[in-house]
Order: sequence, then C-alpha cells, then structure tokens
Amino acid sequence: MSLTRRSALGLLAGTVSVPSFLAPSIVRAQSFPARPISLVVPYPAGGPTDAIARFVAQEMSTSIGQNVLVDNRAGASGAVGTRAVAHGAGDGYTIIFGNNQTHGNNMFLLKEPGYDAVKDFAPLCGVGAFEHAFVVRNDLPAKTIAELIALAKADPGKLNYGSTGVGSGSHLAMELFMQRTGIKMTHVPFRGAAPLVQEIVGGRIDIANSTLPSVLEQINAGTMRALALASPERNPRAKDIPTLREQGVSNADADSWAAFFAPAATPAPILDQLSKAVMAAIAKPAITEAILKLGFTLKVRGPDAFRPYHLQEIATWKQIIADAGVKPE
Repeated sequence: MSLTRRSALGLLAGTVSVPSFLAPSIVRAQSFPARPISLVVPYPAGGPTDAIARFVAQEMSTSIGQNVLVDNRAGASGAVGTRAVAHGAGDGYTIIFGNNQTHGNNMFLLKEPGYDAVKDFAPLCGVGAFEHAFVVRNDLPAKTIAELIALAKADPGKLNYGSTGVGSGSHLAMELFMQRTGIKMTHVPFRGAAPLVQEIVGGRIDIANSTLPSVLEQINAGTMRALALASPERNPRAKDIPTLREQGVSNADADSWAAFFAPAATPAPILDQLSKAVMAAIAKPAITEAILKLGFTLKVRGPDAFRPYHLQEIATWKQIIADAGVKPE
C-alpha cells in the first residue's frame, strides 16, 4: 500500500483527515459556546415551567462557562416563542423548554402553528411531567371523585371547570376525564394558571384539573381542596392525595410532560454537548431537590429515549382532541 507525501505527514503529525463537509460543524462544536445562550420559555415568568428553566439555566451557566439567559416569550398557547426558536439559527445559541402543548397539541389545536413539533426540533432531554391534580373550591359538596361524578351527573353542565386555555393540558385532561366518566361540565378557559388559581380560591370556579406545581401551595395552605391525582402513582410531595385509579377511574391519567429542544438544524456535536449539559444540570442534587419541591415528577430521558415517547404522546392526544371535538383556532 502506498502513501502520498501529504498522508504520511498527516500520520506522522498524529492528525486524521476529516471530510470537508464535516469540518465546519466540528470547528463550531470545538469553539462552542463562545457567547451566552438564550433559553426560551414560551410562557410568562413566574410559573412552574419558568422556575424549572431558571434552575437548569443557572447550573448550565456554571458548567459550560457562558451565561444561559431565560427569555420569556409568551403568547398563542406557547406558539409565539416556539415558532421563533423553530425558525431561528440552528447554531446552539437558542434552545427552548417546551411541553406537551408547545411540542404536541398545538399541531392540532392551532390552524397555523407556524412550525412542526417533530421536524423542526431536535430533543435535548425529556425532563419529566407535571402531574394533574383535581382541585375544587373549599365549599363544593364533594370530598371524593365518586361524589364529584355524582354531583355532575345530577345536573349536567351546571358545574364549571377552569383551565389554563383552550387546548391546554388542563383543558384536555378534563375532557379525557369527562369522556371516561360520562359527565358533562362547562369549560371556563383562563390565560394561564395564576388567574385560574385565584378564581378557585375565590370560590367562583368549581373545579380544575390543574398541574400540581401550580396549586400545591394553595392545597397545603387549605385555600382549596384536592380530590385526586390524574397519575399512575401518588406524588411524594402530596402523599395524602389519592390517584384516580385508587378511586375507580381508569384510563384517565394525564401528565403534562416537559422537555428541552433545539432547532433541528443544530449540528449534531453541539446537540450532544447541550444535551449532556442539561442532563448534568438536572442531576445536581440541589437542582433535583428544587424541581421536586415544585411537585414536578422527574423522569429524565436522553434524546434517543425521548423521541419514541414524544411520537406516542402526540398520537395519543391527537385522538383525544378529535374525540373531544375541539376545533383548531
């Protein structure tokens, strides 16, 4: 076998020839990150989604040597911020903390979401899920799920339930519950969890199937009552709240997952670096504890494990949306 002079010199220098089409990506990965990274949260500041993003961003800033800055871009059920990231530069300097709404249900609930939740994004890390809790105003005469079902069946449509918006996880979780139990209640959508919580505490909304982190403080304070978790198991931070399954209602579990994504055009070496940085941040004991205190359930999945889960979740909720008759807006 013969060697050219250039090949021989390369071997002597300990270098390896790199195909030209890969060279730019490798150079970018070697110098990444050279400036701050923007972490988009497609919801207002102050909620549990925002809190988790800030915990992770703070730890990532330390580990990667560049600031990771949270950028709240709310609007259109999370579509405004998600759309901006989908069509942004795929260079690793803009990532997003999305969920089952932004990277799932919006595909079927918005006439023009402006992005494809699968094709336009590469997953970095599935973090876990916000469990949904059935909470009621304190003076509602129902102490169990069975009593709630009986109350709803006695006068269909009289009870109202709040959600964080049409097509939100809290809306669709309640639609699923009504399908499984054969009851009918009136939907009252709000713009986010804060006004919904205020209305339940004020006694103007009867019930909500809200994410546990958004209502856990009020449950513990006694300003609203929790009847059940729409999850397979009890939450360690809310051990006294029984599950729907324990109370005889099956096939109505509705966890709202959350995950970090980057634009699909981001080079693979940078995706790998970001994914490892996110997962390392979550694995820090202080960050883990801070997230768990919110009532969030951690179930960390790397990109390869998250992709099939993501596709299955999209298929499941697409069918639920169709069965509920919710039309795109």
